[in-house]
Amino acid sequence: MTSTTTTTTTGTEAGSSGTSGPAVTLSKAAFWVILALVLLADALDMIDSTVTNIAAPTIVADIGGGESLIKWLGSAYALAMGVLLVIGGRLGDKYGQRRLFLIGMTGFTLASAVCGLSPDPALLVVARVLQGAFGALLIPQGMSIMTRNFSREQLGKAFGLFGPLLGISSVGGPILAGFLIDVDIANLSWRPIFLINLVLGTVGVLAAVRLLPRDTGDRSITVDARGAGLLAATMFGLMLGLVEGSTAGWNALAIGSLAGGLVFLALFARRQRTAAEPLIKPSLLRNKGFTSALILGLFFFAVTSGLIYVISLFMQQGLGAAPADAALGLLPLTLGIIAAAFATMGGLTKKLGRGVVLLGLLLTLAGGGWLLALVTAQGTGVSLWGMAPAVFLAGLGMGCCFGTVFEFALGDVSAEEAGSASGSLTAMQQLANGIGSALVTTVYFHSGAPAHAMTVSLVVVLAVTVLCLPVLRLLPHRAPEGQHGH
Repeated sequence: MTSTTTTTTTGTEAGSSGTSGPAVTLSKAAFWVILALVLLADALDMIDSTVTNIAAPTIVADIGGGESLIKWLGSAYALAMGVLLVIGGRLGDKYGQRRLFLIGMTGFTLASAVCGLSPDPALLVVARVLQGAFGALLIPQGMSIMTRNFSREQLGKAFGLFGPLLGISSVGGPILAGFLIDVDIANLSWRPIFLINLVLGTVGVLAAVRLLPRDTGDRSITVDARGAGLLAATMFGLMLGLVEGSTAGWNALAIGSLAGGLVFLALFARRQRTAAEPLIKPSLLRNKGFTSALILGLFFFAVTSGLIYVISLFMQQGLGAAPADAALGLLPLTLGIIAAAFATMGGLTKKLGRGVVLLGLLLTLAGGGWLLALVTAQGTGVSLWGMAPAVFLAGLGMGCCFGTVFEFALGDVSAEEAGSASGSLTAMQQLANGIGSALVTTVYFHSGAPAHAMTVSLVVVLAVTVLCLPVLRLLPHRAPEGQHGH
């Protein structure tokens, strides 16, 4: 353990000095320990952002709250996360990523306990806001820690594992919720879907205290309060508008919130050009790989979030599947994502360059098109097994894109930009999830019977996927040199 700690510290010092990677490569043990902690943090976030998709009806049946609680169970989490993510990244740069990681993981764990023990809807929604807020402090630190401490070769391995992680976690929340509700541990019904975080979070905190490399941060960094306020207002307006519009209809509140969010976005962009210490560094926006991958990610994460959600809705409402059966129905999607992601780790990205993202988009289109043909021909007569091959094909497409989009976005970001970059990328992902879910739920719930609703929703999902294709041309032909040395 001593040699591991020494090597890790050396890496941190080198990363802090302004280089894009450590002067000394971490030992294998240190690399896997740090990566495991970062992956655990991201998995907790992804699972908890989706865990209520299947659990919401059961929760409402138990403690009440009606459609209002269903609407805010997921949205309260996403809203708090989206508002605070970029700020969380900058706080990590200022006070040290290790310190913010520990604060975020501890707070997230305690908020999860409050969720699981909530006796009424109001406290549950407040606890979900706290989960999202502490998650926003936790998530940006992971990629910053990796960028500061991992060599280019190690970063290639790490980014490659984010594909399977995103895939497993994005459908893992609904799957976990379905099985835990079905098992009904100690007659606790839905509560274990949150209480399980007590175990995972405690393990994460104890491991991080002992094993994460120490860093002091840079106290000379100024967190732009005015920029932070404008960004918070931007995210709040956009997310609130999307949530209201997708559930209560596109009324004055929804449209006004979206318009206000866009106004604050313009003001925030202006502030970033004039502030002495902007939240999103101008050098990041001049980085072609980062900005183009950010745009592509916004489209694609919205598409995949919408597709996963509409499949889950159709299985339960159209086919009458129980939560556990719907969870099983999503399993082929997970398997497809894992298979494709490991193929990209095995050298597919090095061989195809940005062509692997094109392959992913085309496979997603093929899987979605196959589903559309099945529903058009059979309606609600289609079975979960009948949908499985098409769902698997769509998963292959997602798996080809998830890890590689991160790789193109963060591959040549310097250590000084790591906190801002990772916070920006994750904020984009949360906003994309909100856009995708809002778009699909609006279409689905306003399109009549389940079969017709599924058909119209899939057409929208396929159309947005097609829009990703021209954006692909903005990506570099190759990922940054050294990313695939493994």
